[in-house]
Amino acid sequence: MGCARRRECREATHWTAPPHRVNRDLSRYAKDRTERAREELIAELGSCFLCADLGIAPELEPRSDHASYIGSWLKVLGDDKRAIFAAAAHAQRAAGFLHGLQPTAAQVSEAA
Repeated sequence: MGCARRRECREATHWTAPPHRVNRDLSRYAKDRTERAREELIAELGSCFLCADLGIAPELEPRSDHASYIGSWLKVLGDDKRAIFAAAAHAQRAAGFLHGLQPTAAQVSEAA
């Protein structure tokens, strides 16, 4: 269950990218491996933030694509010492946007 929820959190983080949400530029995602690695790192961090906030346990079995993701992240992080800070800031902004979509306690009780 945790694995599926974690993947959903990851995809939700990707979903936040368009200009009418948090405005991450993905125009070079398909053509530039470095930009793809940056976005995937943002999605992974966003997923971690959301899972921690929601109490979703980490998956115990690594996915088959984890090694290639980690390799691409290490290249980005090695080439740009500030990349982790930028990725974390983007991930936090995405998580904050997603949390903002949740109804407040008052809205929930009004609906009940």
